Amino acid sequence: MKVLLVNGSPHQNGSTSLALEEAEQVLNRNGIETERLWLGVKAVQGCIACGKCRKLGKCVFNDVVNEVNERADEFDALIIGSPVYYGGPCSQITAFLDRLFYSGGKKYHKKLGAAVVSCRRGGATASFERLNKYFEMNNMPVVTSQYWNQIHGNNREEAMQDLEGRQTMRTMAENMSWLLKCIEAGRAAGVKDPEYEPRIGMNFIR
Repeated sequence: MKVLLVNGSPHQNGSTSLALEEAEQVLNRNGIETERLWLGVKAVQGCIACGKCRKLGKCVFNDVVNEVNERADEFDALIIGSPVYYGGPCSQITAFLDRLFYSGGKKYHKKLGAAVVSCRRGGATASFERLNKYFEMNNMPVVTSQYWNQIHGNNREEAMQDLEGRQTMRTMAENMSWLLKCIEAGRAAGVKDPEYEPRIGMNFIR
């Protein structure tokens, strides 16, 4: 079992990274393998809705999005981390996720998903909701915690003082570890994965 943790913050070792580290330590302690991905400080190309991924099987922009999608089978769960900018997730992570799921959404069906956000003061719940929609629209069970997965602090040092926020990350990771093991045990016992009907899509302008 393996979890990919994506850090969308331009600060590699800031408060978002701290939140992911809290989760990662618990996952590793429970025998779950992890891998960290930092998107860095370079711009991430946004989706232009060209639809070419449907023919090519990958995004037309060949970058980290295609690299992750090519390795999707390696991961059993995703944890997505973002700072809060103007009441929402940062542009790097939303550009990454827009293209990741538009070009490879089916690769993530039935994998677990969790979002974590860091903020100085406000906007955490709106950002958290936005990130969770990627999971909810792609048949991914969302892993919860004892509170919303948010940590507060203007930098890593301040976020270290948010004891409740750090604990919330650890609780989320405990839940993710348990669910991953339950899924593995269920499959070993012959419980079949869900089978989905062909998708029905409707446009309301005729």
